Amino acid sequence: MKTFDIIGRSKIWLALSGVILVACLGSLAVFGLNFGIDFTGGSVMQITASDTSADALRETVSSAGFEAVVQSTGETGYFLRFGPLTEEEHQRVLSSVRTLAPSVQEVKYDSVGPVIGDELKNKSFKAVAVMLALIVVYIAWAFRKVSEPVASWKYGLVTMVAAFHDVIIPLGVFAVLGQVLGYQVDTAFVAAILTVLGYSINDTIVVLDRTRENLTRNRHSDRDFGDIVNSSIVQTLGRSLNTTLTTLLPLTAIVILGGESIRPFALALMIGIASGAYSSIFVASPLIVYLERRR
Repeated sequence: MKTFDIIGRSKIWLALSGVILVACLGSLAVFGLNFGIDFTGGSVMQITASDTSADALRETVSSAGFEAVVQSTGETGYFLRFGPLTEEEHQRVLSSVRTLAPSVQEVKYDSVGPVIGDELKNKSFKAVAVMLALIVVYIAWAFRKVSEPVASWKYGLVTMVAAFHDVIIPLGVFAVLGQVLGYQVDTAFVAAILTVLGYSINDTIVVLDRTRENLTRNRHSDRDFGDIVNSSIVQTLGRSLNTTLTTLLPLTAIVILGGESIRPFALALMIGIASGAYSSIFVASPLIVYLERRR
C-alpha cells in the first residue's frame, strides 16, 4: 500500500490542480470564450467544391466585403461562418464563391438571431448548474448511511468540486485555442462538457463508493480514515485507468485524423475525460480526507 501512498502526498496533487485551475481561470479572464453563432447569432453555410481551397474561399468572400471563418471538412467540404446575413447578402456570398469555383454546391444554410443565441447560452449554463446541484443531492442521499466520520453531504461537495475542476480545465484550454486557432464554443462544445461531467462524476463515485464499502467493513475498527481512502483508490485504480484509456484512444484518433468540424468536440472530450480521471484520484479523495481531518 505504501508504494501507492496517494493520500500521503495530497498537498502535491492539490497544489498541482490549484496551479492548473489558476492558469485556466486566468486564460478565461484574459481571452474569454470565442462563442460560435449558436450563442452570438450569425449564419453558417455548408458547401462542397472540388476545385478550390479554404484559403481561396476566405479571400474571395473577403473581396466581396464579408468576413468569414472557413473550415474544411474532408476533401471537398467547407463550412463558412459569418455574422448575421440578410437573404440578399447570403445570395451575394453564394454568387462570389461560385464565381471562384463553378462546382460549388450549397448543402445547408442556417441563420441564428442574437436573441435565440442568448437564450441558448443561458439554457446551456442552466443545464450545467442544474446537473451539478442534482449531483450533490443524489450523492448525499446515496451516502446517507455512511455519515461517519464524514457527513454524507460532504461526499456530494467533493464530487461537485471535482466536476468543477474538470469543466474549468477544458474551458481554459479553449479560451487559448479560441485565440490561437479560432476554436469556437458552440452547442457541440456544451454537449462535450455535459459528457465530461458524466465521466467525471462516474469516476469519482467509483472511488467514493468503494470508500463507503470499506468504511462499512471497518466500522468497528480503529483504522485511519486516510488509510481506508487510500486503499479504496488502489482497489479501483485499474478500473479507472482502463476506462479512461479505452475512451481516450479513439478520441485521440479523431483529433489527429478527423475533420475540422469534429476535432474541437473530440479535443474537449479528451481534455475533460483526462482531467476527470486525475480529479477522481488526486482531487476528490484527498479533499474528503482533508474534510475529515478538519472536523
